[in-house]
Amino acid sequence: MNTDKPQTTSALSGLRVLEFSHTIMGPCAGLLLADLGADVIKIEPVPDGDKTRQLPGFASGFFATFNRNKRSLAIDLKSVEGQAAVHALVGTADIVLDNYGPGTMERLGCGWEQLSAINPSLVYLSLKGFLKGPWQDRPALDEVVQFQSGLAYMTGPPGQPLRAGASIVDILGAVFGVTGVLAALRERDHSGQGQRVGSSLFESAAFMMASHIAGGAATGAAVPPMTARKGAWGVYDVFHAHDGEPLFIGVTSDPQWLRFCEQFSLDELRQDQRLATNPQRTQARQWLLPLLEEHLGRYSHDDLVAGCQAAQVSWAPVGKPEDLLGNEQLLAPGGLLSVALASARQSAVAHTLLPALPLEFGEQRTRPALYSQPPSLGQHSVQILSESGMNAAHIAALVESGVVVGS
Repeated sequence: MNTDKPQTTSALSGLRVLEFSHTIMGPCAGLLLADLGADVIKIEPVPDGDKTRQLPGFASGFFATFNRNKRSLAIDLKSVEGQAAVHALVGTADIVLDNYGPGTMERLGCGWEQLSAINPSLVYLSLKGFLKGPWQDRPALDEVVQFQSGLAYMTGPPGQPLRAGASIVDILGAVFGVTGVLAALRERDHSGQGQRVGSSLFESAAFMMASHIAGGAATGAAVPPMTARKGAWGVYDVFHAHDGEPLFIGVTSDPQWLRFCEQFSLDELRQDQRLATNPQRTQARQWLLPLLEEHLGRYSHDDLVAGCQAAQVSWAPVGKPEDLLGNEQLLAPGGLLSVALASARQSAVAHTLLPALPLEFGEQRTRPALYSQPPSLGQHSVQILSESGMNAAHIAALVESGVVVGS
């Protein structure tokens, strides 16, 4: 068992995870467990490992993002010797997670029925495109289910469906999957038995559509895309300072409206009884927003921010991902972790700051930490196989034959 974890991330200490995964959904689930203290062994195919190690362009950051705090075992699961070695490891594991295509793990001798026969207390997380149903054997991708579920329809302007600007379904499916694993572990505490847990892309995306479905049912009208929606608040938009710098401003209550008008010298609007309540301001958006855009456009960006703060209304700059690296909230202790980009081809820098898990623990409000960089391919193969009880001569033979990659 790997014991190099600091106490700040010991919540799942003592649990061993075998991760069979690639791309984002599976590695993200493994990351959640690893950051919380579990010993996560990333089992990678030989000779090249997780295919995200080789992705070009901006996707070259995938591996570094989702594989810190793990160990790497590179092994040929298509060989009898490789399967036997992994089966020996399964006896020491608490959790197996898999996000390969339907039927892949079964063909490799590592499906739920095969591994639970070896270790009946095993919790097996299957991360797929779809849960049980007529589509359960279909392959899927984050972007595919964004279009299937209505998420792309809700994101883009009318007639122009658009995927969200991050792999949110992959990540949400991973979070739901880990939630299921923790529930299964709790049940195992009582029964002693493991079980299969399933999480999926499509059903995760569908869950995000629940409020839109309910809203349509409540109003009796078809739900339009977010860009064409009838908003719930009268002032909830992006405005521009005199230099063109955008700022989102949300005025969501009547007291906020009064303070907002006072702060920005909008006396006439403050006294206008047509704008006294939020429902009235919502109905008046067609003529109210152009007036506000013109008036607020006379202020500098800094003055708009200061006025919103003084009025105690919500505001936000229109940020870019790289802006987070200088964000004072994230720069607080533990909010950003310095992660190596060794797997990224032609990387511009050796390390980058990446957000820690959005969790904190205890009275000290400690964030999950970085204790090991994303591993090189097979970096821990020899160590892991030794821990399973395999002797040095056998390990050396597996390395020599190419069944295992490791130093």
